[in-house]
Amino acid sequence: MFSGGSLERFSIFAIGIMPYISSSIIVQLASEIIPSLKALKKEGEAGRKIITKYTRYGTVLLAILQSFGVATFVYQQGVVVTSSLEFHISTVVCLVTGTMFLMWLGEQITERGIGNGISLIITAGIVSGIPSGIVRLLTLTEQGSMSMLMAVSIVIGILLLIYAVVYFESAQRKVPVHYAKRQFGSGMMPGQSIHMPFKLNMAGVIPPIFASSIILFPSTLLGWFGSNSTNSILHKVAAMLQHGQPLYIVLFATTIIFFCYFYTALVFSPKEMAENLKKSGAFVPGIRPGEQTSRYLEKVVLRLTLFGALYITTICLIPEFLTTALNVPFYLGGTSLLILVVVTMDFRTQINSYVMSSQYEDLMSRPDMKSLSRK
Repeated sequence: MFSGGSLERFSIFAIGIMPYISSSIIVQLASEIIPSLKALKKEGEAGRKIITKYTRYGTVLLAILQSFGVATFVYQQGVVVTSSLEFHISTVVCLVTGTMFLMWLGEQITERGIGNGISLIITAGIVSGIPSGIVRLLTLTEQGSMSMLMAVSIVIGILLLIYAVVYFESAQRKVPVHYAKRQFGSGMMPGQSIHMPFKLNMAGVIPPIFASSIILFPSTLLGWFGSNSTNSILHKVAAMLQHGQPLYIVLFATTIIFFCYFYTALVFSPKEMAENLKKSGAFVPGIRPGEQTSRYLEKVVLRLTLFGALYITTICLIPEFLTTALNVPFYLGGTSLLILVVVTMDFRTQINSYVMSSQYEDLMSRPDMKSLSRK
């Protein structure tokens, strides 16, 4: 889904960046359970570097396991002319190297570029599959396998979903905050009122990515190791975890909702925000500073997370139901659509911020502005 067809072409990026995402999920879950990792999170930059190192080690381990599964599956097809040991070693080395290169590239984009590197790599993989999807849709229409009305309906449905994603991603809950009068030098700064914006979807595209990787990884392994017999238990379980199946839909929806709450709890601390407001002399009108403000912000975020989780789940599941109801002969990915639109919106926002900061730096570097600032 996220590799842009590289598994079909069996390139060195065949398993993509999914081992890194799976490792990130495991490490983040462990950092909430294991006391030593939880303490590392509170150590700032030094702790973050250690957790990142653990994530990389986990990526290597998961990539080796997944590469071995791919090699075993391909070797069982009877198309390999070399020995089993030679083929497995060369395949595992190539695929693990490809994944590690993507991980390194994503980290470089995040640190030295614009936007989240891993999300941009996943988005690039999705975008690379769009032209082939359009060609396939046109081919099915020309061959008569699909009516023109259904093809037009699919295109209109995708455009409506894109509009819905943009609308909900732009939605905000504004919490009013009032600053009391403060002493500033020899004068008094008057009080002012601002708004703290809370997004409806605070977790972004992380929940569907995590949910997809959690379901995709075991179902793929079960399909590979259970491919020898169609009557095996592994093969039946793998079939139940395929797109459109009831078990897949239930697990997918449940996992998305769980990760919406989990990731929001990771990135947002109402107690810390309430303390920061109290220290800066700010308060929410009608709410006491401190503990009551913390409970109020937590209540607001929990409500937003509920509606945000329902929105993300709906967007991801609508294509699943449409594919089954309309008997569409190819898969439409709600997760891919959500990732594509959200990452593009975030990237556009960061580009605008970068342009504004560059214009500000150019403005401040002008001779007349320098003389004015010295005065």
